[in-house]
Amino acid sequence: MKFTLSWLKDHLDTDATLDEIVARLTAIGLEVEHVDDKAALKPFVIARVLTAEKHPDADKLQVLSVDVGTGAPVQVVCGAPNARAGLIGAFAAPGTYVPGIDVTLSVGKIRGVESHGMMCSERELELSDEHNGIIDLPADAPVGTPFAAYAHLDDPVIEINLTPNRPDATSIHGIARDLAASGLGRLKDVPVEPVAGKGETPVKLTIEAPELCPGFALRLVRGVKNGPSPKWMQQRLLAIGLRPINALVDITNYVTFDRGRPLHVFDAKKVAGNLVVRRAKDGEKVLALDGREYQLTPEMCVIADDSGVESIAGVMGGEHSGCDENTTDVLIESALWEPLNVARTGRALGIITDARYRFERGVDPEFMVPGLELATRMVMDLCGGEPAEAEVVGYAGHEPKIVSFPVSEVKRLTGLDVAKDESLSILSRLGFKPLGNGDVVAVEVPSWRPDVDGKADLVEEVMRIHGVDEIAPQPLSSHDAVNGKILTTLQIRSRAARRALAVRGMMEAVTWSFIPAKHAALFGGGAGTLKLANPIAADMSDMRPSLLPGLLSAAQRNADRGFGDVALFEVSGTYEGDVPDAQRRVAAGVRRGTAKLDGSGRFWSGNAPSVGVFDAKADALAALEAAGAPVDRLQIEAGGPDWYHPGRSGVIKLGPKVVLGHFGEFHPKTLEGLDVAGPVCGFEVYLDAVPEPKAKPTRTKPKLELSPFQAVKRDFAFVVDKAVEAGTLTRAALAADKRLITGVSVFDVFEGASLGEGKKSIAIEVSIQPLEKTLTDEDFEALARRVVENVGKQTGGVLRG
Repeated sequence: MKFTLSWLKDHLDTDATLDEIVARLTAIGLEVEHVDDKAALKPFVIARVLTAEKHPDADKLQVLSVDVGTGAPVQVVCGAPNARAGLIGAFAAPGTYVPGIDVTLSVGKIRGVESHGMMCSERELELSDEHNGIIDLPADAPVGTPFAAYAHLDDPVIEINLTPNRPDATSIHGIARDLAASGLGRLKDVPVEPVAGKGETPVKLTIEAPELCPGFALRLVRGVKNGPSPKWMQQRLLAIGLRPINALVDITNYVTFDRGRPLHVFDAKKVAGNLVVRRAKDGEKVLALDGREYQLTPEMCVIADDSGVESIAGVMGGEHSGCDENTTDVLIESALWEPLNVARTGRALGIITDARYRFERGVDPEFMVPGLELATRMVMDLCGGEPAEAEVVGYAGHEPKIVSFPVSEVKRLTGLDVAKDESLSILSRLGFKPLGNGDVVAVEVPSWRPDVDGKADLVEEVMRIHGVDEIAPQPLSSHDAVNGKILTTLQIRSRAARRALAVRGMMEAVTWSFIPAKHAALFGGGAGTLKLANPIAADMSDMRPSLLPGLLSAAQRNADRGFGDVALFEVSGTYEGDVPDAQRRVAAGVRRGTAKLDGSGRFWSGNAPSVGVFDAKADALAALEAAGAPVDRLQIEAGGPDWYHPGRSGVIKLGPKVVLGHFGEFHPKTLEGLDVAGPVCGFEVYLDAVPEPKAKPTRTKPKLELSPFQAVKRDFAFVVDKAVEAGTLTRAALAADKRLITGVSVFDVFEGASLGEGKKSIAIEVSIQPLEKTLTDEDFEALARRVVENVGKQTGGVLRG
């Protein structure tokens, strides 16, 4: 939102300086982003051409002698056709930056003649597009004085950054109201006087979609003379970045910024029959004022006549009925539009206009008719004409909101100790109406503040006007012990999994949350609910069901650049549906080539082997263990999702139902679908599926107990069916005596004819740690019997002879 200082002072009676106004705007929540104090125009001065002689070596150039008010004349070479002796214009000396041509002047020679500066055109000073000649000022223009001050171009421009909840501040009048409420001057709140019309407006209006148009005001003005708007209006519009078009259009733009009331003007002679506000027909098209044709849908609201669409409601008018220099009869429109519909229409069509910016935030409904009256008065003043009576359709009046305001909430929510009288005075100055004087006051919300709904909104108004800087800084109070838990369980698990995988030599990657539909389908995704409505690229159309596609693609990109042995991991979110509960927290990783835990590449003693299923298994278990999963109670089952190799993959479970993850080597078809080559294995574990740890009665760590007795290891070899998993056997051996047996590991697997058909031998090492005494031979024999009996009971295995 841009405005000039003089424009602001049309609505605010104040002696405050520019710096004071800028500081106060930011203090009350209207953050100032930029201030242009027009310093760039200060070097230009008013100068008189004393003589103008033909250039000796150029037909279209003249050599001017120019009085710049410093005494001695200055020689300037000029090619403007209107340069002549006696002309008074704007002069730029050497060293001056000329914004219209983006050049800093210096003394130079033009066709052999020195030129000490230049006489400027309006385009060179960015005053207009006029470049047919240099600026020609009246004879009484004071030579030697600053041109910007004389032409009223030294008016500073202020730009503020508005939050979406402040529609009232999209007008200069609304900004002045806030400044006046803060004590920086007096608001010039002059009511708009109605304009008496002669006869009815002949063009009638019908609203067929009242849910999209709560009100519409229309008026015909006959006999207008449309031409350029006055210089003062053009200068203000140019200052805020708007291009002057003609008086009628400039008036609508001026009122849009001045009072936050977007308007539209139709050339009445181009309107066929009456107007109707309706939904657009499917496929209906309109040529808009920006010269582009837009295809409309039934969700969009339009203003149409008998010939078709004349305007996209609340967004942009149509080219067909636009006003030009030939317009003599004008229809002025001031309407109300449903904010969400305007926002959706503008977004769907890709149109951003000043009208849409205001309508989608909510304009003042009570200023619909006064806005029409104000525009009518300006049209009559600048273009002449005779107005008809205003036609107002559909507007039922504004029902003000009443908000209950406990005055004590100011102290509770902000820490500011503001007296009740001051709080109510602030609200009154902002246009609110306190109805009562108790501890809880009913407050009537003004029509221009649709953003205010509850007591907290009123507290915010009091806080920003009283002064946010008045809130004394205070340290946060501690609500827990020094060692209290700050991070959530999932945050702790995520960090722990990252550290564990990084320790295992894997590099962390951050991949996109959206992947191609083909990749999503390979990993169990591709559901319609997970497709993006507006993907940033065609190959980023679906939310990822797994982290593995992104990691595999990243590994292949590394391989394509010569880094084939790479291990990557990521801890992030995956998506199984479009509801919050369907988002998972996952740790995943891939290894490619020879990127094993103990090193990769080629060595003199033998090349490192390729990665495989057991590397992925070790990574998965390491991540789960770091996340707090009970690794000693996990079950590993053969097989896994379809994207893994069916004979070289596994599923990690905790009990029969809780799946904690899966791992393995990838299926060749999966790698082919991703355009990935080489030996690749990977894993994916669900950190949010790990059971919550039991709450401990105390945070004190248990004492360290070390046994003084020598640990002992015993080997056992069992003959079991080939279908028996080694993990089942190790768990059975471990369960034989959980107090003495501290670990069981497999060190040999053998299959042969000597064992019998369908049999295999699994050899395990059992670690035994005595706690109370040195074990005797009888103790070891008893323990060995329990191990053999437990293994036999759970697996059917017998000791190998």
